[in-house]
Amino acid sequence: MLRPLPITPLQDPTEQYPHPSPSLPPVPKHSPNLFNHHSSFELNYRNVCNLLLSITRSRSLPKGLQLHAHIVKSGIQTIPLVSHHLINFYSKSQLPFCSRQVFDEAARKSATTWSSIISAFAQNEFPWQAVDYFRRMVSGCVLPDDHIFPSATKACAILGRCDVGRSVHSLAVKTGFDVDVFVGSSLVDMYAKCGEVRDARQMFDEMPERNVVSWSGMIYGYAQMGEDEEALVLFKQALLGDLDVNDFTFSSVLRVCSNSTLLELGKQIHGLCFKTNYDSSSFVGSSLISLYSKCGVIEEAYQVFGEIPVKNLGMWNAMMIACAQHSHTQKAFELFKQMERCGMKPNFISFLSILYACSHAGLVREGEYYFELMKKYGIEPEHQHFSSMVDLLGRAGKLDDALSLVNKMPIPPTQSVWGAFLTGCRIHNKTELAALAADRVLELGSVSSGLQVLLSNAYAAAGRYEEAAKARKMLRDQGVKKETGLSWVEEGNRVHTFTSGDQSHAKAKEIYQKLDELGEQIERAGYVADTSFVLQEVDREEKNRTIRYHSERLAIAFCLITFPLERPIRVMKNLRVCGDCHSAIKLMSKCTGRAIIVRDNNRFHRFEDGKCSCGDYW
Repeated sequence: MLRPLPITPLQDPTEQYPHPSPSLPPVPKHSPNLFNHHSSFELNYRNVCNLLLSITRSRSLPKGLQLHAHIVKSGIQTIPLVSHHLINFYSKSQLPFCSRQVFDEAARKSATTWSSIISAFAQNEFPWQAVDYFRRMVSGCVLPDDHIFPSATKACAILGRCDVGRSVHSLAVKTGFDVDVFVGSSLVDMYAKCGEVRDARQMFDEMPERNVVSWSGMIYGYAQMGEDEEALVLFKQALLGDLDVNDFTFSSVLRVCSNSTLLELGKQIHGLCFKTNYDSSSFVGSSLISLYSKCGVIEEAYQVFGEIPVKNLGMWNAMMIACAQHSHTQKAFELFKQMERCGMKPNFISFLSILYACSHAGLVREGEYYFELMKKYGIEPEHQHFSSMVDLLGRAGKLDDALSLVNKMPIPPTQSVWGAFLTGCRIHNKTELAALAADRVLELGSVSSGLQVLLSNAYAAAGRYEEAAKARKMLRDQGVKKETGLSWVEEGNRVHTFTSGDQSHAKAKEIYQKLDELGEQIERAGYVADTSFVLQEVDREEKNRTIRYHSERLAIAFCLITFPLERPIRVMKNLRVCGDCHSAIKLMSKCTGRAIIVRDNNRFHRFEDGKCSCGDYW
């Protein structure tokens, strides 16, 4: 019958499906007699169904293969329910193409049989095949039911094909299944994962009955689109309505807290996870690790990782990313090795995390090793991996090697790749090379606002102010403004936000007074302002004034006059911290004796006693 073989995933449903070689290992002559051959056909049939269900739950492939051989000998494989159980068994064993062969050999295909094969492909993330079998089923005049629609919409969500999903939705409306709570919930989830949050909300509001899947899908949709307030409001409504939320719900809400760095709220939700016994879920664990890491509390992230007994790949990746962001590079390497020893196969995110760690520690040799290791695991580097390698080489001053890698890429260099190269040029003051790279970038045509700013800065640093002005004019013509630098701190249930030179805060007078005092202290400790980070054409005095009141310095001054001595100062920032502020904050930590943790858009900096965790390499 069936010998499971590795099957290459198909990219298009119109392709001819490959067939595994059908060959089941022979049943041993002295194997235990599973059935009484003198029992009735009905008893044999019932025993088979019960055994199949039991073996499917235990994921015992050898026993399942043996039972499949018995089914063929008994001649009961023609019964649709037996085919259904066999398809489901192979699906749960992650062998969907064996499920397909059982389906193809079934003499009669009921709606249940179709449901099983579509679900097998969808659950094992072969979405094109799931959609294609759904199309075949409808073409064969078999109407889908409340079990089939959710599998079809799941496949559309994996593909990100909202257009196909709308067609499935239309069919659900025509057949009256759109009001079914399971079908409706799957549609909400599909629209949310395709980024169509308005359609998801409309479907959600029109549902006569909602369950945890519909609520979770809607919350996830808002979280994914960055509509954090809407996600939190919906979560509160779910709790007030006594909805039994699940680990997926908690994971989505914790994602909102981590993206907005709402540490106190995240801690409250962590407590709720603990009360509902979801704190041991690997999905919740991944989100908790991300929360504590992004809020600058790496110790709590380590604790969460250590307390969860069963770790999925997402947890390992989340912990490695956390280590990379907090400059715990050796710990990231140790985790990667532990993951391999546990039999967990790294994916493209795993390698991206480890390359990120190498980049921000300047470990070129180690980065090249892991970049080559990807081939061993059959992972082709994508543009994100090339960006990390270019970033690694660029930060290490190997700009010629970085440019060579860009030129040898098997895929066209993306904006992120060129952005990494320009960053390396800026760090090492290679202004002419940066300007040449900027010329190459402009050949790409339309570029993002972030890269436009990098181009403008590169031209300005090279003294090519005319080209810098043109780059900024392109931004204005596109109606895009340079992102305003923001820094914020959390105090209880309030978030205080600052911009450069901001005087709108209620405590502005005290903040500026403290900052001036601090400025005098760090100057006595040896601080000299580096105005090269101010690229505008203004005089030196104005440059000194501009750099003195950057947003992170205002945030630190606020924390110093507000928070008790024993509390670490945590400041979040949406842009990269400039070199002058980095030098100033090191001296601030020394003069005040306070631990100051600053998260910029790339990593964490922990300043203590005049030193930074990044080792001045960022």
